[in-house]
Amino acid sequence: MCGILAVFGCVDNSQAKRSRIIELSRRLRHRGPDWSGLHCYDDCYLAHQRLAIIDPASGDQPLYNEDKTVVVTVNGEIYNHKELREKLTSHQFRTGSDCEVIAHLYEEYGEDFVHMLDGMFSFVLLDTRNKTFIAARDAIGITPLYMGWGLDGSVWFASEMKALSDDCERFVSFLPGHIYSSKEGSLRRWYNPPWYTEEVPSTPYDPLYLREAFEKAVTKRLMTDVPFGVLLSGGLDSSLVASVASRKMAELAAACQWGTQLHTFCVGLKGSPDLRAAREVADYLHTRHHEFHFTVQEGIDALEEVIYHIETYDVTTIRASTPMFLMSRKIKSLGVKMVLSGEGSDEIFGGYLYFHKAPNKEELHKETCRKIKALHLYDCLRANKSTSAWGLEARVPFLDKEFINVAMNIDPEWKMIRPDLGRIEKWILRNAFDDEKNPYLPKHILYRQKEQFSDGVGYSWIDGLKDHANNQVTDAMLVNASFIYPENTPTTKEAYYYRTIFEKFFPKGNSTWRSKCGLQHSKSSRMGCSLVQESRPIWPCSHWRA
Repeated sequence: MCGILAVFGCVDNSQAKRSRIIELSRRLRHRGPDWSGLHCYDDCYLAHQRLAIIDPASGDQPLYNEDKTVVVTVNGEIYNHKELREKLTSHQFRTGSDCEVIAHLYEEYGEDFVHMLDGMFSFVLLDTRNKTFIAARDAIGITPLYMGWGLDGSVWFASEMKALSDDCERFVSFLPGHIYSSKEGSLRRWYNPPWYTEEVPSTPYDPLYLREAFEKAVTKRLMTDVPFGVLLSGGLDSSLVASVASRKMAELAAACQWGTQLHTFCVGLKGSPDLRAAREVADYLHTRHHEFHFTVQEGIDALEEVIYHIETYDVTTIRASTPMFLMSRKIKSLGVKMVLSGEGSDEIFGGYLYFHKAPNKEELHKETCRKIKALHLYDCLRANKSTSAWGLEARVPFLDKEFINVAMNIDPEWKMIRPDLGRIEKWILRNAFDDEKNPYLPKHILYRQKEQFSDGVGYSWIDGLKDHANNQVTDAMLVNASFIYPENTPTTKEAYYYRTIFEKFFPKGNSTWRSKCGLQHSKSSRMGCSLVQESRPIWPCSHWRA
């Protein structure tokens, strides 16, 4: 992951303004500690903080076309960049960076090229020939992006809101799967898969086809010029990622400069369920496994840093982000810069336990669609910002565009939890990898029931957080919470405690708060605020509430 900041239409283009842009960009340096870049053109600035994963030697940003009339700053990875280069034979590439294709694709196809990109990305591109610009975000919102407006009429974009909060009068979370064009002055959706309409599909379940699609998704994400590994909790999703990655590394031994033994990482309180399960999976796969322990007090001590970095006060997100934040620091200390993770599977396959209550396949499909659309506010946010806080990149194969299309095109009747037929949650995924001749995982791991990450790291973790919050927040404070926090009023002492920390870093402004379509409006509605009450879950059908 990298950090990007772009500003267009500044009234002030003095040296002082340039220094201010550098200062704000520096707030994102944790995302990209390897190098900094800044391009200035008239009243436009494009800044970049680089985490060097592909072509560390020459891939510094911003990136340009041949005559430097097109400038682009990118956060993310383009997995199909080699295939795209083959379509751009008339163009001259300056670097081996996967992101350079964006500048040349724009030259070749204009603004309508974003759908050609296969990867996770947020980028801002300036065309100096006509002084227009575009910004875009990947299909699911794996990489973060925010858009803001200054009182002087300037338009801002940044990877994290901490780079915008002081200088923008208003800002919003840039919607996933959208592109903004300065020519039109508006957002439009570029990602329009069949499942987005929530129309119920009818394609029969083909376990081999599903398995092959996931294997392709994992293989793409082994594209790297730096050491990498897999976050392994011992649950189904991370274990499948590790299993497939381990197999592919063995197949690609000649091309893998880091050897054929996969590194895996797990975090938890001593004796936690995840540590035991992850060790068993690691032994089975013969990975080089690294266990990291933390105490409840160490987690509590890190809460302020965690909330500053993940930029939300959502209780569930903070509970799960803290162990991941602590683990990421340890992983980075080993020299690893990229990890694969298992986010997204539960949303795609209906893996949460409340899906047992789904009344029919139509309601189940609608709920999975809604969960995927909201991923950028929760699990994507957690996975990206918890790791990026330490300059570590997280890649998520379950959120591969092609894999999602395959999985979401299956008749949701196959995703229904049917005890009478022996089908537990995510049965179609488990069954796809249930290979008797060449098993991917031990049976009891393959059919291990879902546990929340924040529970799996140790059951006393949640109790410890609640106890700490109870000691910090009085009954009177909670009773009067609606007067202090009229929007998304906290209803528990734990939620109140997190909110106070959040407001310390991102104080509330005077603008009116409102929320619509996943956008956070005004200084009082920061990312992770306006929709936090929708996180667990908004039910499409009242008779299957938990």
